[in-house]
Amino acid sequence: MDRRSFISKAGVLGVGAAASTLAAPAVAQGNITWRMVTTWPKNFPGLGVGAQRLADRITAASGGRLTVKVYSAGELVPPLQSLDAVIDGAAEMSHGAAYYWQNKSPALSFFTGVPYGMTSRELTAWVRYMGGQEIWDEIYDQFGLQGFLSGDTGTQAGGWFKNELTGVDSVSGLRFRTPGLGGRVWEKLGATVTNMAAGEIFQALQSGTLDAAEFVGPYNDLALGFYQVAKNYYFPSFTEPGLATELVVDKKKYQALPEDLQAIVRDVCQAEYDQVASDFYANDPRALQTLVNDHGVNIRQFPEEILKAGADAATEIMTGLRDSDDALVKKTAESFIESLNILRQRSQSTDGAYVNAREKFFKI
Repeated sequence: MDRRSFISKAGVLGVGAAASTLAAPAVAQGNITWRMVTTWPKNFPGLGVGAQRLADRITAASGGRLTVKVYSAGELVPPLQSLDAVIDGAAEMSHGAAYYWQNKSPALSFFTGVPYGMTSRELTAWVRYMGGQEIWDEIYDQFGLQGFLSGDTGTQAGGWFKNELTGVDSVSGLRFRTPGLGGRVWEKLGATVTNMAAGEIFQALQSGTLDAAEFVGPYNDLALGFYQVAKNYYFPSFTEPGLATELVVDKKKYQALPEDLQAIVRDVCQAEYDQVASDFYANDPRALQTLVNDHGVNIRQFPEEILKAGADAATEIMTGLRDSDDALVKKTAESFIESLNILRQRSQSTDGAYVNAREKFFKI
């Protein structure tokens, strides 16, 4: 994969330039064309490809009655302004990650990835069967939006570090790209945290603006070329154990669709959540082999001191959100924590026990 081909597609346009190029959605002979703006570079493995495939599946399933045109990061709006484009009516759909918008509500982070929180299977159980979607709807109702889970990366990599980590002291002052509640954990450990879009990370690492960065995992990170400027690759992420992407739509426009088109959007998102997961599961280990065998990357695990400090920081953050004065943040945190404590019983006693047994006894 050519990293530069992704970077060139991920440039950030000025807000004025972006607004001038946005046209109204097309409506002809009863057919509708909606614009999907994304936070991902064009043809980006897993995520950008998943956004395009989601759009194509909606278009095909509807027989063209609802055609979705995809604009990758920077083509119409800067990548981290895609949600605002939907709120402002400049686009009908945004494809990104809910924790990018935690400045609008800290509760949104619960629908992407929570430090020491839910795995991807646990997250979908909470959202689909334990009240998570209903709470998410309440949050986005404040902005006239409707959110759907749209992709699943699984447990992510912990990040790329120019220098090896020996303990918590080596985190102090580290300039680290990492978003969401995970970013708040790393801040408590002493790092200086920033968020930036995928296409901006490599240059920041190369220039020395960043000392470390995490994005997703081997499949994406190989394409972005991080191995060229950092050789220490840490596993697993304890701050993003089951990351989900989202499709967000203008709620009034969505509800104005015929019921069958509404069902197509909803059901295609659910299908793509599982499709993206399969894509990452198949390609992450192969990309990791390439990183190690062809590019000399060092695979490392976080020192236990960092894992413990991260867990303590995550507990403090989660407790604070559960005790929030914001009723909706409090409600989200309470529901998440209650569901996590139920769901982890299966993950740890059944799934985890099986994986440990397979690792210990079964070789073929």
